[in-house]
Amino acid sequence: MASVSVSVVLPSEPQKTWDTLADAARWEEWLSIHQKWKGEPPTDYKVGTQFSEVVSVMGMANKIEWTLDEVDIPNRMKMSGTGMAGVVVELALAVEPDGAGSKASIECSFTGAMIVGPIGKAVAKNAKADLESSLAKFSELVA
Repeated sequence: MASVSVSVVLPSEPQKTWDTLADAARWEEWLSIHQKWKGEPPTDYKVGTQFSEVVSVMGMANKIEWTLDEVDIPNRMKMSGTGMAGVVVELALAVEPDGAGSKASIECSFTGAMIVGPIGKAVAKNAKADLESSLAKFSELVA
């Protein structure tokens, strides 16, 4: 299993941060692991909503069939999905107030037969770097 958690403190108020973070149609602007949608990006955020996306970690693209598992707008949403070779991915996006601004967080985990030992550590290291870079880009969008 490979798990990562990254966050960034932003000057933007929580609602603006959430509106940008949760807008799947804008993920291509900042979320570096996002490659493309297979079909339309989600617009209706409720438990059970399903959608397909191609993500890439360590240069390896994988089509993920996502399902929204938790939705607490405008605070948090969590999704899980399965890709090729039985890789299971969980992704959570969250926003919370932080002083006069907000804090955006992304938690991501990868499990499966391919995500063990040194490969799992490499996936975690690369995913963390990708998500930190993503939040730096995201910061520019909400500044």
